[in-house]
Amino acid sequence: MEFIKTGRYKIMLKQKKQKEKKKIIKKTPALKMKKAAHKVADAHTKPVKKTIALVTTKVKRVTRAKATGRKAVVWSPLAKAKAANLKKGKVKLVAPVIKIKPAIEKIITPGPRIEVVILPKPAVKKEIPAPKIISKPEAIKIEPKIEVKAAPVALAKAPPTAGWPAVELKELELELPITVKDLAIKLGEKPSLVIKGLMDMKMMVGINQALDETVVSKICEKYHCKIKKALGKEELTLSMHRVRDEAKDLKPRSPVVTFMGHVDHGKTSLLDVIRKTKVAESEYGGITQHIGAYRVVLARGEITFLDTPGHEAFTAMRLRGASIADIVVLVVAADDGIMPQTEEAIDHARVAGVPIIVAINKIDKAGADIDRVKKQLAKLDLNPEDWGGKTIVVPVSAKTGEGIDNLLEMIILESQMLELKANPNRLARGIVIEAKMSQGRGPVVTLLVQNGALRLNENIIVGNFYGKIRAMFNDHGQSVTSALPSVPVGVLGVSGVPAAGEQFFAIAEEKEAKEIASLRMEKERDRQVKSVKRMSLEDLHAQIQARKIKELKLIIKADVQGSLEAIRGTLTKMNVSEIKLDFIHAGVGNVNSSDVMLAVVSDALILGFNVAVDDLAKELMVKEGVDVKNYNTIYELANDIKAAIEGMLEPKIKRIFLGRAEVRKIFQLSHAGRVAGCFVTKGKFNRSCMVDLVRNEEVVFKGKFSSLKRFKDDVREVAEGFECGISLAGFDQVIEGDIIEAYEEERIARKL
Repeated sequence: MEFIKTGRYKIMLKQKKQKEKKKIIKKTPALKMKKAAHKVADAHTKPVKKTIALVTTKVKRVTRAKATGRKAVVWSPLAKAKAANLKKGKVKLVAPVIKIKPAIEKIITPGPRIEVVILPKPAVKKEIPAPKIISKPEAIKIEPKIEVKAAPVALAKAPPTAGWPAVELKELELELPITVKDLAIKLGEKPSLVIKGLMDMKMMVGINQALDETVVSKICEKYHCKIKKALGKEELTLSMHRVRDEAKDLKPRSPVVTFMGHVDHGKTSLLDVIRKTKVAESEYGGITQHIGAYRVVLARGEITFLDTPGHEAFTAMRLRGASIADIVVLVVAADDGIMPQTEEAIDHARVAGVPIIVAINKIDKAGADIDRVKKQLAKLDLNPEDWGGKTIVVPVSAKTGEGIDNLLEMIILESQMLELKANPNRLARGIVIEAKMSQGRGPVVTLLVQNGALRLNENIIVGNFYGKIRAMFNDHGQSVTSALPSVPVGVLGVSGVPAAGEQFFAIAEEKEAKEIASLRMEKERDRQVKSVKRMSLEDLHAQIQARKIKELKLIIKADVQGSLEAIRGTLTKMNVSEIKLDFIHAGVGNVNSSDVMLAVVSDALILGFNVAVDDLAKELMVKEGVDVKNYNTIYELANDIKAAIEGMLEPKIKRIFLGRAEVRKIFQLSHAGRVAGCFVTKGKFNRSCMVDLVRNEEVVFKGKFSSLKRFKDDVREVAEGFECGISLAGFDQVIEGDIIEAYEEERIARKL
């Protein structure tokens, strides 16, 4: 008994049970059915696995049919269709009948005879198309050409190029800066191709790198598109101020007049007589140190006066005064005549495009010579009216008051000729005259309203700052609740001290004002990170090549008057009708800060002849990015300017014919779009040449190839008598019968 319980006995017992289990499995009907299915599979060519599954399913259906006492015949879908046609007498059904007698009758109990009928699908014979025989080019039979006048096709407008007419470009509205990926989506192009185009421009960028407006413009030009900058948050908010007023809403406004001239020529004293106040006494040393805005009420109207400093240290203030004034009153002392700062004031007024009225002051002095001053004015193209010119010249005396009424009358008359108008029934906008930090009151900003009406408790945005107006006061220090156009007011409540000359806008919502201020602060930080560079003579060539400049502005400083006149005479002889040579300012002496500031405002070149640069001007040059070119000989200066002018002239374009091809077939490819199958009838085609697409004797497209192929290969050249496949860049409306002409453009530089 102990032996029976050993492990060896247990193993033997387990093996015995497995053998008995295998015997039971061999007797099961399912195994016998599988054997029958294998026999069926051997009799036919169908795969074994499909046959086993099919027969097993059919046997199950037969078993269910026997249980109900019905005959079961299993049909395939094809057999059912054939059976239907057989009933209609269309076809004869001949199908192999497989009787599974030996395998199934042992499983199923005796009963009615059951037959399983399998109708296999007939083999489908695939028809192999006969190979197409392509004849040689000589054997091509061309049918007579039938003229088909197609509907008018919109011309594909490529970028304007010298030699053929300018065309319209597709407009894309983009938010700048934009990433390479987003730009590719807008252009409908693959990002890899856009990056390749940037690499051709010698720019290595990634797909998520942001592109600025200049780069995006160049890329869009290659795809025959032009960009339209989408309006941002700031533009949308301030768009109401850009809406033009209707004529019925405009009302006359008073003129804004600024007094300009040389130091100590009596500007503030003259203004003091007009205002009937002692402004000059409150200034340090009797010299005006900041812009003052004063409003004068006269019998015939109201005038707003801006008093600008006259000496060199405050040149920037004088620039600001000229830019916001409607009329400039140039004050010239009758005993001193025209001085250096007087000429600068004239140049600044001309740059701003402001009409000039000359007031010859100090006529009561013993050494006064009015005719000498008029002669000097005539040399500066300010010919007086009594000498047959157009400049109003009024002799005045700030000490005796002589000629003051005549001067005011001339100002009113000039303003009426200008027809100055504004709309007082809208939100205000204007300009900052001056700003300072006052102890106890915070930032105090002097504003000049240019349009609309500024009211108490309104929200304003000023430069990078915002604020809600808590208090307003006029030039006499009196509190006011509103300010109409051409009225200067001081306001409290701005969050910081803005720069003079900044524009301000009244905004309905304070939240929007805060958002705009924060956006501007962020842009200012980004701008400070980037280096600022003004135009230099070296940079001029690049802009000339881009055809951006048709006017050359110059500021010339020489050591003596004779050299200055010689330089001006030499450069004037180079002037041509296509290029305007504009002398913004010419003077004797070193290059000073005033010259640098004038170059910044007018974007002019500073040319020096045997002169130095002041220390203050050097600091300003570094800050503003202005370059001064100094010469020792007139010929060197003249040659540089001559080269610049020649580069600005449009070159002569010579067109060289290369070849002509006829479009005989259009192919629509999934990966390449529409490809024109062409036959070169004359000349040859180069991959880089320019092409014209001619239809019905009219040019409908001018541009370049996007691809040139022979069979499936890209080629650089296709000679006469050969076929080729052509795709045009930016144009896919080619039809059969079109003519493609290839040519090259040769640019011939023009010389003076």
